[in-house]
Amino acid sequence: MDSVADARLHVLFFPLMAQGHLIPIIDTARLFAMRGVKVTILTTPLNRPHISPIVQRDRNFGVEIGIQQIRFPSVEVGLPENCENASSISDPEMLLKFLKAINMLQQPFEEILQEQRPDCVVADMFFPWATDVAGKFGIPRIVFHGSSFFSLCVQDSLSRYKPHANIASDLEAFVVPCIPDQIEMTSSQLPDDLQDPNNIGEFHKSIWNSDERCYGTLMNSFYELEPAYAEHYRKAMGRKAWHIGPVSFSNMDFTEKAQKRGNRAAIDEHECLRWLDSKEPNSVLFVCFGSMPRFNSTQLREIAMGLEDSGHPFIWAVLRKAEEEPWLPDGFEERMEGKGLLVRGWAPQVLILEHPSVGGFVTHCGWNSTFESISAGVPMITWPLFAEQFINEKLVTMVLKIGIAVGIKTWSLFSEGKELVKRDAITKAVTSLMDSGEEAEQMRSKVGELKESARRAVEKGGSSYADLTALIEDLRLHKRSAV
Repeated sequence: MDSVADARLHVLFFPLMAQGHLIPIIDTARLFAMRGVKVTILTTPLNRPHISPIVQRDRNFGVEIGIQQIRFPSVEVGLPENCENASSISDPEMLLKFLKAINMLQQPFEEILQEQRPDCVVADMFFPWATDVAGKFGIPRIVFHGSSFFSLCVQDSLSRYKPHANIASDLEAFVVPCIPDQIEMTSSQLPDDLQDPNNIGEFHKSIWNSDERCYGTLMNSFYELEPAYAEHYRKAMGRKAWHIGPVSFSNMDFTEKAQKRGNRAAIDEHECLRWLDSKEPNSVLFVCFGSMPRFNSTQLREIAMGLEDSGHPFIWAVLRKAEEEPWLPDGFEERMEGKGLLVRGWAPQVLILEHPSVGGFVTHCGWNSTFESISAGVPMITWPLFAEQFINEKLVTMVLKIGIAVGIKTWSLFSEGKELVKRDAITKAVTSLMDSGEEAEQMRSKVGELKESARRAVEKGGSSYADLTALIEDLRLHKRSAV
């Protein structure tokens, strides 16, 4: 039987201040807490309100989980005083300032570790210095990437072998070497650290160097989704890793699904569900591009016209628009009355994807959205924009074969209008996915199988349940040996 000290294994979680990173790390922290681990979540004052209601609900059920604040130095680096989340970043200059502020958290983080002395630190990939800081106190640091094994394997291959270095054109295809599948990419689709190694690339290099020295990697994935890449990451790359996803499966009740874990939806969830209830199974297309993309009015109009031309019912969540000028075609909302539901702000994405009337998802291929779609059994239309999203697209369309690419060719975070996707391309992709063709039915069948595999993975005896058990036991043994 475990001793009292073992039972109070203490793990500190430090997520990046960005919704795509906060959400899965908070879900992961709660999984640990539900297994009897004492959990502390470290975040900034303006991000705390997104977390507090969730944590308080868990505490009401006797789960030992708490929050500690760390001050974010916005003003010191020239950011607005209320800029503590990546969703506020609107240009490259702000991004560099945000990264500078992140680096300034190193000293206060060290002071918190000295005071708290947790048995383990799970820190986001964007805190590469956390490995050395934790090491000062003999504390193991586990890195949280918030992406797939496939993505990490591809990025490692690109960094190691540089197959794009001698390509004549940004649009010329090359094969990613030394990975289990033949994956083709172009230089125009590569993340910014590979396109610009002298700027943001140095920061990403420090991330990879830190990963090699940390205790291991925590993955929001499950073995059955990408077995060849889980093995490649552990054996060919020689990294220690635990897959424990989907991390949200055991945590979210109806309220959390409706509020997107801290962000209240811009539409009443019951109204949204009633609208979906009125539609046929697999007939509705959900369109959402995450919290950061900034489409200009021209692109938004093309999306609207493409959706209208497709003839399929849809829910379209527009979180922000780049300009204040009118961006919808004249009379669009009147013509789409009953056929399309436009949400100006957050939509209850998980609730929508899980509804039986939803048969497709137009997504930017952020890993959270991609994984939520897989876990709900919904095939995708892929529209990647930045970060590792083009790599995630390859997993969806080329490896898993559960999605159709809309045809984006160029990586772009802040460049509005850099590549315009016309209405015809949008209509073609929607029709291909939503009509009952053989290819679409095969994708629907495959993603349905993955949905069941995801459910089984987190159940007792499943692959993710077992890996989380193994990790907690590993940390307990490490704690005993350190005494």
